[in-house]
Amino acid sequence: MMAASRGLVFSLLGLVAAALFLPKDAAANIYAFKDEKGVTHFSNLPHLDKRYRLVYRIPTSLQMRPNAWSANGPKMVDIEKLVPIIANAARLNGLDAKLVHAVIRAESGYNENAISSKGAVGLMQLIPATAQRYGVVNSYDATENISGGTRYLRDLLKMFNGNLELAIAGYNAGENAVIRAGNRVPPYPETMAYVPKVLNFYHSPDLSRF
Repeated sequence: MMAASRGLVFSLLGLVAAALFLPKDAAANIYAFKDEKGVTHFSNLPHLDKRYRLVYRIPTSLQMRPNAWSANGPKMVDIEKLVPIIANAARLNGLDAKLVHAVIRAESGYNENAISSKGAVGLMQLIPATAQRYGVVNSYDATENISGGTRYLRDLLKMFNGNLELAIAGYNAGENAVIRAGNRVPPYPETMAYVPKVLNFYHSPDLSRF
């Protein structure tokens, strides 16, 4: 019991640490519940399961703001060059351009040359398999990358019946991970942080101009 309790404490502390890097609105609370097998689940998204109960409120003084529009981020003049490309890809695929902007902002911060540790490339961070699936030859090319990423996002929304949270989760973790989780946001720390991050950007006044 001592080891189990210590494990729960470390799990909670780990989630608290991760939550500090979420957007302010998403980082305010941490919820938990114990399932029928005695496993304790933590989340900052209580609406995912009605059993979640508040277990920790992160002090406002410790919450950190998103850094996507910091001095080290992209210049507006560079973003504006991408606006017509994003608008066109969104229109062709029946998406809100603000959603595409939100994903790009979360994925790469509008950096066309971004490369992740997992080999994801470009503005919408396409992994090689996804790039190949959507016929993207050069993932560093803004038009190709946005076209491929936007079509993938469109297909995810169709797959999950327009559920924005699941589509965003699928974009981060892959559609199969969402399906394996029972058509819910997979319990991966990265994905659980990614979904509210994108939604926060999507609803941000910063994107109202797009």
